[in-house]
Order: sequence, then structure tokens, then C-alpha cells
Amino acid sequence: MLTRSITALLALLAGAFAALGEDQVAPSVEAGNPIRAVIELFTSQGCTDCPAADVLLKSYADERDIIALTLPVDYWDYLGWKDTLASPRNSERQRGYARRFDTGAVSTPEVVVNGAAHALGSSRDEIEQAIRATETALNSRRVPVGFWNYAANIIIEIGGTPDAGETKEATIWLVVVQKAADVTVKGGDNKGKKLTYYNVVREMTPIGVWTGRPTTVRLLRVEVMHPETEDLMVLVQEADNGPIIGAAKLAY
Repeated sequence: MLTRSITALLALLAGAFAALGEDQVAPSVEAGNPIRAVIELFTSQGCTDCPAADVLLKSYADERDIIALTLPVDYWDYLGWKDTLASPRNSERQRGYARRFDTGAVSTPEVVVNGAAHALGSSRDEIEQAIRATETALNSRRVPVGFWNYAANIIIEIGGTPDAGETKEATIWLVVVQKAADVTVKGGDNKGKKLTYYNVVREMTPIGVWTGRPTTVRLLRVEVMHPETEDLMVLVQEADNGPIIGAAKLAY
């Protein structure tokens, strides 16, 4: 996997907002196949209850209108097995949601849906209920997002504020995921188990701010991802750990 620091990636993005040349005109943003839910699963290789949630997430990752992300956390490492995929940034993102939802503590497996509701990560019923509730609550605030592979570039187009929507500043997140990762756990409560994770978040980097106006970002594909092992998603998220009002998967 290509290793990137946030500083290096932000340096790369310095020229990303240059106007497209006449021979490299990106498609206009479209609302076709919109993403109806972004599901973030906070999980750990040291968590006894997490394997069931990891399997359930795979079923959502296979749906075209859902973005399903695995965010391994590191706060259970002291129990006897250091999670090989975990990042302290994932743990801090979950803590940010905990502060916003006023839950008092973090736990696994937990799912956050559309940045607006949380549920038990191993319960399909709770996740489906959260999807329905957030779809309804965020319907008037959704913004269309286009995300394309075009020549040597990756093009991101975000539409303007919906006519009935309220404009709030939102962070544009570029999310680099490892498509799949197999791990044999050699210690802790899951010792001896071979676990498979899908859409494992390796980088989640802010690449701009959406202020209600149509926005276009262009990136060089080879500087951002390894297509053989990685995928890209983009999220448009209000405030700090606020509702996700737009999202897209990279279209090849």
C-alpha cells in the first residue's frame, strides 16, 4: 500500500483546483445512483463481538447505493492483541461522534449512519432503522456529488445548496480504503481466528471546504491510490463529525 502523510497529500492538492483544460472537460455532476447511506463501522480485532459486525458490513459494502467503511480502533490493544489495521485517528473520530451524540463513552462494534445516528454494528435491524431515519431527516439537505476516473485524473464535482436546503459549511473528505484485508489474530479474545475486513479506511483527508456553491476538485490518480488494492470515496460532512450531506464512490 502507498503510504501518504496528510502533509504530503495536502501539498499535492495545492494545484488541484486549477481549471480543467479544454481537452479535459469533466462530466457535469449528476444525481444518478445517489448514495443513500454512509455506514462507518468502528471495530477491533481484540473485540469478541466484532467479527459478526465485520461480516454484516460486507453485505452493505456490496450495495451500490451505500458506502460502507471499516474504521479499526486502537483502544482495545491493551487486552492482549495489537490491532494490525487500527489507527488512533479512527479512535478519535469515534470519540468525536460520542461527544456529539452525548453517549458518554466509545464501544465496539458501533456503526454511525450518515454522521447523524448510531447503532449496534452487529444488528441489521438497528442499522436499517438508522438508515431510514437519517434518510428522512437529511433529505432536504442532500447535495449531489460526482466522482470520476478521467484520463490520468480523478474529478470530484459537488453541486450547490438544494433549493429547499440550508447552507452550512462542510468538509470535503477524501477517503482511501483498502478493498479487503485478511488478518490471522494471534492473541487476545479472538486468538486463532482468521478475520476479513472490507473497505478498511487507510487515509481520511480533508481536501477542501464546501460553502454551498458548486465545487470541482481534480487530483492525479497515481498520486492518490493504487487501483489494484484500493478504492476511493468522497464525503461531504457538516461541521465536526456532523451529518454527511453528500457522498460518492469513485466511478471507473
